[in-house]
This record gives sequence, C-alpha cells and structure tokens, in this order.
Amino acid sequence: MALNAFANVFRIAELRSRLAYTLVLLSVYRIGIFINTPGVDRSAMNAFMDAQKQSGGLVSLFNLFSGGALEQMSIFGLGIMPYVSASIIIQLLAVVVPSLERLQKEGAAGRQKINQYTRYGTIALSIVQGVGISRWLASLGRSDAGQGGFNQVVVPNDNLWFTFMTVVSLTAGTAFIMWLGERITERGIGNGISLIIFAGIVARVLPGAKTLLDLTSQEVVNVAAVLGLLFFMLLIIGVVVYVERGMRRVPIQYAKRMAGRRMFAGQATYFPMKVNASGVIPPIFAGAVLSFPATLGAWFPFLQGFQRSIEGNLWVYNGLFVLLVVFFSYFYTALTFRPDDVADNIKKQGGYIPGIRPGRQTAEFIERTLNRLTFGGAIYLAIICVIPSVISSVLGVQFTFGGTALLIVVGVALDTVQQIEGHLISRNYEGFAGPRGPRIRGRVRVAA
Repeated sequence: MALNAFANVFRIAELRSRLAYTLVLLSVYRIGIFINTPGVDRSAMNAFMDAQKQSGGLVSLFNLFSGGALEQMSIFGLGIMPYVSASIIIQLLAVVVPSLERLQKEGAAGRQKINQYTRYGTIALSIVQGVGISRWLASLGRSDAGQGGFNQVVVPNDNLWFTFMTVVSLTAGTAFIMWLGERITERGIGNGISLIIFAGIVARVLPGAKTLLDLTSQEVVNVAAVLGLLFFMLLIIGVVVYVERGMRRVPIQYAKRMAGRRMFAGQATYFPMKVNASGVIPPIFAGAVLSFPATLGAWFPFLQGFQRSIEGNLWVYNGLFVLLVVFFSYFYTALTFRPDDVADNIKKQGGYIPGIRPGRQTAEFIERTLNRLTFGGAIYLAIICVIPSVISSVLGVQFTFGGTALLIVVGVALDTVQQIEGHLISRNYEGFAGPRGPRIRGRVRVAA
C-alpha cells in the first residue's frame, strides 16, 4: 500500500516534471561545489579544514551550512547564508522601520519589494564577506595567527587581483545559488533555499558514515557504540517529527454577520500556534555566539585561556548553549510575533476567543499562551541540539551530524512531503499514508 501511494507521485505529469526540475537544479548546485575559486591551493585548504574539524569554530559552522563548499574553497564557498542573513535582517528591520512594516501588509506587491531588498542585501553581504574571506585565505600559512601551527600556504600568489577575483567569484556564486533557490520555489517542489541547505547537509552524511564505518572496521570504535548512536538518532528524529507537527489550537468563534442580503451563520475555527515558532534560528545564533571564542582565541592569544575553559568542559559548553537557545527563542519570537496585531485582526473579523473579551484581554491571553509555548519550544530545541553531542561523547563516537543539522533536515523534509501530498490530494490521489492514514501536517507558520 505504501509503495502504491508513493508510485502515485510519478503518475502526475506536472508533479513528475516539478520533481525532475528540482533534482536537476540541486545537481547543478552540487556540481558547482567542486569548482575552485582562482588562486587557491585545494590540497592546502583541505588540510586546514581537517585541522579545524578537531578544534571547532565558526569555520566548521560555515562549512556545514555551505555543504562542504568552504572546505573545497569553491565559488559557492559562501553558500546561501548571506541570503539567509539578509532575510533575517530585513525581517528584524520590519519591526522598527515603518516603511518596511507597511510593505509587509501590502500583499504580493509588498512581498515582491521586500524580496528585492533582500537580494540587494545578499549581494552587499556577499561582497563584504568575500573581502574578509580573501584576506583570511591569504593569511593562512603565512602567519601563526588563526591557524594553530598550520604552515601550508593556501594562496601562493597574494595580490590585489586575487582579492578582486575571490570577491567576484564568491558573490557571483551566492547570487547564482539564490537564483537556483527562487527557481526551485517557483517551478519545483518545496522551498528552494531550504532545499539547498538540506542538500548541503545531507551530502555530508554519507562521507561521515563512511568514516565511521572505517573506524569500526579498524576496531577504533566499538560496534555496540555505533549501534547505540544509530538508535538514539532514530529516536531523536521521531521526537523532532512529533514536536514540529505539534501546535496549540486556540479556539475562535465568529458571530453571525450580514453580507449584502445574505446572512452567514457563526462558525467556530482555531488559530494555530506552533510549539516551536522560532524554528532553527535560536540554535544557529547560539552556535555562532559560542563559536566566536574558538575563532577569536586562535587569532588573539590572550583569549586562548577563555577558549579552552569553554571548549575543554563539555558540560559548561552545553550549559551556555542551552541558556543562549532559550534567550534567542524568546528574543526572535518577540520580534516576529505580535499578540496585539493578532488580537486586532481577530476583532476586526468579528471573532473572539470563548471566555475572553476581544481586544486587550485577547492580546494578553495570546501573549501568555505564546510565552508558555516558547518556553517549551526552547527547552525542546536545546535538548535536541545538545543530546547528539552528549551521546557521541559518552559512547566515544565522533559523528558530525549534529542536532541543528537534524532539525533542518527533518523540518525541510516535512515541508516538502506536505507539498507533494497536497498535489496528490488535489488530484484525487491518496497521500503517502494511504487511504486510511493521517494527513501529513507540515510546519504551520504562525502569522500575525
């Protein structure tokens, strides 16, 4: 039955072409990973990244989200992160800039203008980061600052032309990835930007698994420890799927209303509030903040003691990580979700929450509910992101597929499967779960 339901995907010509289009563009992205930027010695860069994997830092974090492009120092070395950063910046500015806030409320035309600003911001961030990366590459092997004793020269010929070509190559690569993501969203299946990050993370799973198998065959790692890690990872995936689909349904009752000469009866509906409304933003921010000591400690010797005190104690590092995840969960949710606007929209549409007066009391009720959900979601994020590293440390197994990557992969997979199932159901086909199975609910975005 499950195979028949899956086979329905290939019986719809439009869905089949969308899937093929998505896979082709993702293949183009993965091929571009192996195109080097001019003037960089790939073997020396690989040796430096191997050393960084042991010490951590922002370099390892960026390499994860770029799908290994930074390790290869390809034209896609910046990945899609400048676009994600620009999107977050525009979203935060919309809270404090009235003109951007008005654009968000103007529908499709406003969203198109905001997307245009996001593209401009992506190019600007790519240029700035490209200059920084070119200077950082040129310093590798020429001084001991930031390399921890690394003595291989990554850039044999350091000059102004190398800086210019690196900036142009990386900026053009990011712009091309941004274009690929928008084309996938428009003509493919799923969110293109999310799928590009998804493809980059998943592409690193097989090499990591192969390394783990090699260590097991060499009896460096115990087979029982690997099986235990696999069991816990499957358990964590199940928990992530369960919580990401979870939501609090706030009941809303609409009174009778007249539209022309017709009387519409009152109806009962609900307002969905996700358990994890902030997504993977808090773990990314928390990981970036905690990675600064590792990076700055390598550049500035007087910070090395602080770096060792954090990274040398797993419990201290994880404790700080949990606190930062909780903080960023509340911070990001407060910026992106406004209970006053939600209560005002419900009141304008003639609705109310049973037992709660419209207006201020409704906003206070939604804010209390949101705070409780945010606390639960923050604890969930912290546990999911910390448990894989704790389990790997306890079992003595090194595995690069951490909790943040797991959240992204599972979340994007749920969104994509939901879109595919939507196409199937709209054409009278059964979904992935079969005729009697439940419908797959994707991550519902909390809209103000």
